[in-house]
Amino acid sequence: MKYDIWCFIAWRSARDDTINLRKTRLVPLVGYPAGHIRAPSFLNPALATRGIDAIVIPWQVAPGNLPTVIDAFRHSESMAGFIATVPHKTALPQLCDHLTDDAAALRAVNVVRRGEDGRLEGGILDGEGFVAGLKSQGHDLTDRNVLLIGAGGAASAIALALAREPIASLTIANRSRDKAQALAALVGDMTGKKASEGPADPRSYDIVVNATVLGMKDTDPLPVSDTGFRPGQLVAEAIMQPPKTRLLSEAEQAGAEIHLGEHMVRAQIGLLIDFLFNP
Repeated sequence: MKYDIWCFIAWRSARDDTINLRKTRLVPLVGYPAGHIRAPSFLNPALATRGIDAIVIPWQVAPGNLPTVIDAFRHSESMAGFIATVPHKTALPQLCDHLTDDAAALRAVNVVRRGEDGRLEGGILDGEGFVAGLKSQGHDLTDRNVLLIGAGGAASAIALALAREPIASLTIANRSRDKAQALAALVGDMTGKKASEGPADPRSYDIVVNATVLGMKDTDPLPVSDTGFRPGQLVAEAIMQPPKTRLLSEAEQAGAEIHLGEHMVRAQIGLLIDFLFNP
């Protein structure tokens, strides 16, 4: 359903006092398309619980318009900052004034806070959120052999966060092998833990992670080259919508344990709020 977000805010403010049009800070969640975005349904209740007068709203921006929109955010005093999703995470570093160490190294950003002077600081929390999500569901990473599929913005952050855990090995598979090799080298340099590039064949791994966009559409091919899933294996998604992708369904049917993409976002809620409102 399409609607005018400003009409929605006005309607909410007329019904109760949870939104004050003069004081409430806005946190756009920027993506393209924006129809799949579910994170506001998790973030807004958390903001209310913490007594923070702000609202997170989906904000659809085509890639070619991103610089113009970010410049407008920079000059809007109503903006606390913004959150980014596909496909904008790797385009944002060059639009920020300052980056956290991880965001600068990975050249990826999924959250930006706006200073009082309009300066923008970008961070990347996908990796921390993903690992925290795994742990929240009782998954132990110790001595696990992990296959990570993808080498984009979220995948880069997840690779780094996984390598900081006591895993046995990390293999990165990507359509562009050069990108996978570059990410493996970067992760090794940053953590001292060897990572390698390899095929998207899940059969020999304890944990398989899909950090690509493959699975968001019904017509998408599987991100793996073989569906030889097995009991005792964990297959995890970074995709939130649909809640259970075809990859997860096939893994579950084969007896593997599955981990939904929403756990990454739920585990990131506190991290995102702290970054935006408690610098």
